[in-house]
Amino acid sequence: MRRAPDIAPQHYYDPTLCPVRAVVSQIGDKWSLLIFAHLAYGRHRFSQLLGALPDISQRMLTQTLRKLEREGFVNRIVTPTTPPRVDYELTELGLSLIEPLSALSDWALRHRSDIEAARERFDSRAK
Repeated sequence: MRRAPDIAPQHYYDPTLCPVRAVVSQIGDKWSLLIFAHLAYGRHRFSQLLGALPDISQRMLTQTLRKLEREGFVNRIVTPTTPPRVDYELTELGLSLIEPLSALSDWALRHRSDIEAARERFDSRAK
């Protein structure tokens, strides 16, 4: 098993200097991860994404898609119809994240019961 270093490099503590924090803060929220999961299967219309994520608001979906577009992870494709058709797809950069995100997802599935057991142990101590 790999061991963490005894102390993290100083730049990890400064959010303006740490490249990992800068990237993870843009993709690490639940909505971004769920949008990545859906767009990994191809282009989707805004309404399809909204339907696939029933607990996201229209405003939050719009904000998250704009953020992902700004960061270079998502392309927004507007087809001039009446009403305009808007589709979203992952860019090459976005597609390059699918493998590490899949690894994280696989890890979460493998360890879900371990995490639930740890929560139960912790919660039982609090009672």
